[in-house]
Amino acid sequence: MTQVKSLVSMRSPLKWAGGKKKVINDIANLLPTKGKRRLVEPFVGGGSVFLNLDFDEYLLMDMNKDLINLFNIIKNKPTEFIADAQKFFNGYSNQPEQYYDFRKQFNQSTDSYERSLLFLYLNRHGYNGLCRYNKTGGYNVPFGRYKHPYFPEKELAYFSEKAQKATFIQGDFETAFSQLRTEDVVYCDPPYSPINRTSNFTAYAGNSFTDEDQLRLVNCAEIARSKDIPTLISNHYVDFTRELYKEANKRKLFQVQRSISPKGQGRIKVQEILALYK
Repeated sequence: MTQVKSLVSMRSPLKWAGGKKKVINDIANLLPTKGKRRLVEPFVGGGSVFLNLDFDEYLLMDMNKDLINLFNIIKNKPTEFIADAQKFFNGYSNQPEQYYDFRKQFNQSTDSYERSLLFLYLNRHGYNGLCRYNKTGGYNVPFGRYKHPYFPEKELAYFSEKAQKATFIQGDFETAFSQLRTEDVVYCDPPYSPINRTSNFTAYAGNSFTDEDQLRLVNCAEIARSKDIPTLISNHYVDFTRELYKEANKRKLFQVQRSISPKGQGRIKVQEILALYK
């Protein structure tokens, strides 16, 4: 039977804004696992949760097509991918002119393997773990100006090994909920409800995540709860989510460091909530 609290402390191969590596123990301690064999993540993001929790199976979904494409290639072609990706991590590639050339190449490419290599390169060389697209679908994260971008060879190898038990699907989160089984448990890390309603960063996949989407997610969690399938949801703890999760069975509040903002005053601790429907 799954022992979800047996953690391996492995990082994602991706830098990911809002990644859950630092709060994995909080998630593990709240996630019900009795009789549960499969972890379902409708918002897999950088993958830190599935990488650090031990289940027999994983159903992992995200709206971001490039992310799911990358994960499937790492799963299916790890040796080839790692060898080819490493070629992008050198002094020449860590220059702004080269970065913007590769970003342009990525935006023009329709080859899934080429896009996967460039997606990893852009992620590790771009600014602060952001994954952002403009309204026409173009990747537009600026150059990160790191001295020595890290090539995550060990993380890629581990990801590929763990991914053999996973199914990766691109799509809306309701698709994941429509495929639930009785032995499933669900963890949701949706784009967060904004702390400041006038500066909302939720369009990382080129799609905004609205208040209506947040409500739709809670509705899915409540339907799953009626079928004895627990759902744990992460979010900012603000007035909207305080009301949104009032019917959750358990709620846990904690503080985390946020560092999206380029300004020093933007790197502050903010309050988050874990809401459990079971």
